Amino acid sequence: MKRFSEAVLNGHPDKFCDLIADRIIRHFYKTARDVYAQIEVSTWSDYIFLTGCAVTRSKVNLNVRDIIVELGYEIGYTPHNHINVEQYQIRDHLCRITGDPDDWNNFSNDQCIITAYAGYDDKTHFLPPEHFLVWYLRESLIRSFDGGLLQDQGPDGKLLVVIQEDTEGWRPEKILVTLQQEPSISFIDFTINLNRVLHEAWDQLRTHDKRWKGLWHNIRVIINPNGPLINGGSDGDNGQTGRKLVMDYYGPRIALGGGAIYGKNLAHIDRLGAFNARRYAIDLVRNGSKEAIVELCYAPGMKSPLSIQIKSEKRHPVPGNQYFDFNEMRKKLDASVLDYDLIGLGTFYNDSLSFNHGTETPINAGSGQDIPIMSKPEISV
Repeated sequence: MKRFSEAVLNGHPDKFCDLIADRIIRHFYKTARDVYAQIEVSTWSDYIFLTGCAVTRSKVNLNVRDIIVELGYEIGYTPHNHINVEQYQIRDHLCRITGDPDDWNNFSNDQCIITAYAGYDDKTHFLPPEHFLVWYLRESLIRSFDGGLLQDQGPDGKLLVVIQEDTEGWRPEKILVTLQQEPSISFIDFTINLNRVLHEAWDQLRTHDKRWKGLWHNIRVIINPNGPLINGGSDGDNGQTGRKLVMDYYGPRIALGGGAIYGKNLAHIDRLGAFNARRYAIDLVRNGSKEAIVELCYAPGMKSPLSIQIKSEKRHPVPGNQYFDFNEMRKKLDASVLDYDLIGLGTFYNDSLSFNHGTETPINAGSGQDIPIMSKPEISV
């Protein structure tokens, strides 16, 4: 059966906006320890716009420019890049309120529908293999930006994979990458280096998990089919928080029930419910279920879900009505989950940070060293 999924890199305008919003949330937690917040960020050209609201018990000194510049440098939007984060004009319309966050945080303050999934095993991070693969390749590219063959490339980019899944395993058929290029390198050299990084990542993945089948030269690799991409980031596309929900969850195979995660405080039912439902689903698979789907509905002002549906071959030791009680979920809050790195992000790809479940040591792929080129990248100029 054909499976496909996509992901974007950190320099993509939508993901850049997500990360800005979450860095601001993290700042509030580190400064005030408790916060209610819903923060929206958008960007276009050399403008960044902030809207939304944050409530803290005491006044918090929030230097938005410092937060954005620090993040931009971590991502790669430095003065040598087409996008220099220091040149953004910031329009800060974020409403800051000094008050009691518990007025909003001690119950579910919004309606919410959540669909959580877990399947396969820890080698796919309990994700569908096509979604794991596109995130794994994303990780490999980002690692190569820092001292690898793709040094100083990006950070804007997209990936899309098409695989064949059958009883024998998983066989990639097509890999599409659109990546921002540093102009000092020729387009041919850029595509060759990118192909080598992907090739090494694929070889390491096949060694790590024998269910991945096929040789690199049989995979159709499509790189920047529109030709060189120089003016990436917000100079070529606008960005908005919450526009990559399918990527942030489980890919297109699994029905999306949840709301946006980034830019919301940890007790917001969208974020709190999504994390706990995912943890519950992973527990079920770890305990022997082939896959698990957890579906929840919440109403404003109520602490218990309106509906709980659990599809699993195994039973969880904690009943759903107890596990998904708002007060019980809130007891587990840990602001350290906002300290995620820029590789796995605060998503379901990185279970160890988001859900306190250990995963195997990440495969350190992406340097591209000493890998023979077995296939030529497809180039369209």
